[in-house]
Amino acid sequence: MPYKIALMDADNTLLDFTRSEHDALCECLVARGIPTRQEIIDRYSKINDDHWKMLERGEITREYLRINRFAQFFKEYGLDHDPTNMANDYLMALSTKSYLLDGALELCQHLYGRCRLFIITNGNTFVQKGRFDPCPIAPLVENCFISEELGCSKPEKAYFDIVSDMIPGFDPRETIVVGDSLTSDIQGGINAGLDTCWFNPQSKPLPKHIPATYVAQSFSEIEKIILD
Repeated sequence: MPYKIALMDADNTLLDFTRSEHDALCECLVARGIPTRQEIIDRYSKINDDHWKMLERGEITREYLRINRFAQFFKEYGLDHDPTNMANDYLMALSTKSYLLDGALELCQHLYGRCRLFIITNGNTFVQKGRFDPCPIAPLVENCFISEELGCSKPEKAYFDIVSDMIPGFDPRETIVVGDSLTSDIQGGINAGLDTCWFNPQSKPLPKHIPATYVAQSFSEIEKIILD
């Protein structure tokens, strides 16, 4: 049975967050005279990812994440810079970096009119709106649910409860969650009692403790899962 509602994650599912993060971070590092070697970029990315995982588990606040990821980054490299200023500059830069993954627009175009599309995303409202509003997929999406606006985040069931209440005619039996994050998107969908599709272009093994309903390695597979 085809799904009538698709709750699509944004970053690294439809939008190329890796590229956005790289460009925004490099812009801020260059402004401070800090080298932009790949090892430095990779280390920040790991620190950032660790902080988002802590937020998903309810261990830290959003404001702590915003500042402390840069405080830790500067401390590890012995850099004397203000993490609050860096956080503000980084979010401003990130809000201007809107890139789609190859094939994401075509996927949304193929689904449009055959399935209702919604964006579900954790993140900063200013940043996500700045990146999503000018994106060519925006006219194809009914609504974009940003965790900061909702007051809770994926994978909390409360997040999906709010989303379902805000979608007219929502039916969990006809809804699927699609995303690249097992701990955020897939576990969140499971918590909400929804079918899930793990976007896994790198063909990683699916852990037994997070049993996604489907695994897709390409956008064409996602399209087939949703529409067939």
